Amino acid sequence: MNDVSPALAEQVLTDHDANHIQKHQIERLELINICKSYNSLKANDGIHLKVQSGQIHAILGENGAGKSTLMKIIYGATKADAGQILWNGKEVKIDNPSMARKLGIGMVYQHFSLFETLTVAENILLGLDEKVDLKQLNEKIIQVSEEYGLPIDPRREVYSLSVGERQRVEIIRCLLQKPSLIILDEPTSVLTPQAVKQLFKTLRLLASQGVSILYISHKLHEIKELCDEATILRNGKVTGNVKPSENSTSDLARLMIGRDLPTYNHADFTGQKESVFSLSEVSFNSDDPFGVSLENIHLSLKTGEIMGIAGISGNGQAELLSLLSGEVETTQGEIYFEGQNISKLDPAERRNLGFGFVPEERLGRGAVPNMTLSQNALLTAFRQGLTRLGLINFNKTQAFAEQCIEKFGVKAAGPQAEARSLSGGNLQKFIVGREILQNPKVLVIAQPTWGVDVGASMFIRQTLIDLSRQGVAILVISEELEELFEISDRICVLSSGKLSAPMNSQETNAEQIGLLMSGLSSPSNINKTFDTQQVSV
Repeated sequence: MNDVSPALAEQVLTDHDANHIQKHQIERLELINICKSYNSLKANDGIHLKVQSGQIHAILGENGAGKSTLMKIIYGATKADAGQILWNGKEVKIDNPSMARKLGIGMVYQHFSLFETLTVAENILLGLDEKVDLKQLNEKIIQVSEEYGLPIDPRREVYSLSVGERQRVEIIRCLLQKPSLIILDEPTSVLTPQAVKQLFKTLRLLASQGVSILYISHKLHEIKELCDEATILRNGKVTGNVKPSENSTSDLARLMIGRDLPTYNHADFTGQKESVFSLSEVSFNSDDPFGVSLENIHLSLKTGEIMGIAGISGNGQAELLSLLSGEVETTQGEIYFEGQNISKLDPAERRNLGFGFVPEERLGRGAVPNMTLSQNALLTAFRQGLTRLGLINFNKTQAFAEQCIEKFGVKAAGPQAEARSLSGGNLQKFIVGREILQNPKVLVIAQPTWGVDVGASMFIRQTLIDLSRQGVAILVISEELEELFEISDRICVLSSGKLSAPMNSQETNAEQIGLLMSGLSSPSNINKTFDTQQVSV
């Protein structure tokens, strides 16, 4: 081949090789020395990044590493203090998202911005920069959805869609603007394993057409499977550029957090398992037109165990959490705590009995954003000697917050730091720690590590395992199947307001749970399938 001229060599390339070389020769996006500070905090400190045409490029980093700030700069939602942005080799100024979209940059956020009462087409229309006839838009949506394997009916109202279908709406809205670069923020956090596979097919198809993808995720096995390259951020700086396929998940985690990840310690519970919290024939009729009614829920939670409840968002999780916490009363059925009927008790009365609760929404329900950590500790832990005769003991309140910060490794300026100043992972550690320090007998926790980096996730999960082995009964409601399998002793599935019978987590798998989550199978069919597989093995 050394004797072959460059021109002749180019002619004998296959179409696939030519496309592969061409797409990876074009630098779609280049960031040079991007800097962004918020007061004394350097969110981005001299960031350099190159993304090539047709490349699926991961951005990895802990919470607070600077990922979100960097993506907002690329999308025009935030302005950098210094640095250059090159788009297709030319320097550009991206002053707002509209300008980014005109350049060919689209973004799909982790939390969807859709109006429940509008149709798919009407929601998409609101997000377009130009006026489009609704009938023509319906046709375009059908065309794009079929082309990229994202089937959706443009006439359906959003409230009737599953979370996976809502994500399709956001992606289709982005694709209709024919982007050259798409930013995806935690795109699989609420998807079943089956939906994740379909999403990956779509992303690979887009990449084969020359579309570049910036992919943000804390799921390192997904990064290895999907992404061509990964840029790792730590403390606002780039610490490495690697090919995920050539590195183990442990290597990627080490680059992210600067140390080896600990392994989970699943010690056996040595005490006697007794039912401490149960629901008997519980039903709830939701008054919310977009809510989900619960039907005949049975559940028995034992001391020393973690029970996981899997399910796609919008299948009754919010209603179940409200029932468990005491915010609403059951329509029928009874809830028992240590043999006592607590169906009519309010949240404060349930807490007095030893009921701990960590809601899904950190800011707003788990903590008040503009209140200090000390003040937020007081909100649920005032029974721990933090008040006397209705008066606050500020020294004890501060000491409690300091204990929580120290014991649970919360990165914060101190007890007087406002809740909103913490990263998502650190605020979650504080909220979980606040509940654990109150020595609950039963702890209900929703989405314990949603959007939390790998280091903080492992810490929170191990904390829950350790707590359960001390005899605490823990109920975890999560859409992260990987998380549920890592920490749960038994797993149920909530689908369309109905709860399946619990399954031993060692005797099922993510695919089977995913079928239950999507409503494609019943618990009895799953068990039959599993028994057959066991026999054939």
